[in-house]
Amino acid sequence: MSGHSKWNNIQHRKGAQDKKRAKLFTKFGRELTIAAKEGGGDPNFNPRLRLAIEKAKAGNMPKDILERAIKKGTGELEGVDFTEIRYEGYGPAGTAFIVDVVTDNKNRSASEVRTVFSRKGGNLGADGAVSWMFKKLGIIEVASEGLDLDEFMMAALEAGAEDVTDEGETFEVVTDYTQLQTVAENLKAAGYTYTEAEISMVPDNKVEITDLETAKKVMLLFDSLDDLDDVQEVYSNFDIPEELLEQLD
Repeated sequence: MSGHSKWNNIQHRKGAQDKKRAKLFTKFGRELTIAAKEGGGDPNFNPRLRLAIEKAKAGNMPKDILERAIKKGTGELEGVDFTEIRYEGYGPAGTAFIVDVVTDNKNRSASEVRTVFSRKGGNLGADGAVSWMFKKLGIIEVASEGLDLDEFMMAALEAGAEDVTDEGETFEVVTDYTQLQTVAENLKAAGYTYTEAEISMVPDNKVEITDLETAKKVMLLFDSLDDLDDVQEVYSNFDIPEELLEQLD
């Protein structure tokens, strides 16, 4: 299983968007609150919360805001009752989209997601419309500089990984999503520092976009969905070559 990289050619753009600190901290906060509500406020016994804390810290979320988000989940502080919802749909050129939402108003979120799909060249589908095209996997990224691929692959497999791919500046470790935290901690114990560890919806096959006009339409839909306040993550199966992506900047 190779080529699992989650949007290597998209994350630069998405990363630039996520510099909007308020939006980014909102995402972190909602994930922290839901994780704490689901599994308790002790990260030692709550793998989802442990990952959420790591991501929030990596994003420079202030400690007091982080702690308040957790306390809202455990009920120590009054908070909003969030619900997780998944929407599925289609974009230009037969691309598939999965949109994960965390919201306190289902009707608002449904309306906003539906509007973006209809106005940006896509179609909102029914539950299960495209999720069968994706696998739920754990993805861990480790900076590859100074590392030997074969040596690292052996260490990753011993740590419980299913596969390792060389993505240039990073090695991407693929795990069963239920083993993500275990593998990440095993890698850390083996002396490797990871830059990202998350559960992701990875497409079985990608739709390669070969012309600029289609690339613009696909990225407009992706960016517009990702910009919605209630949206936590957007996954798709399109692949835009670097030379086309550079023309979009």
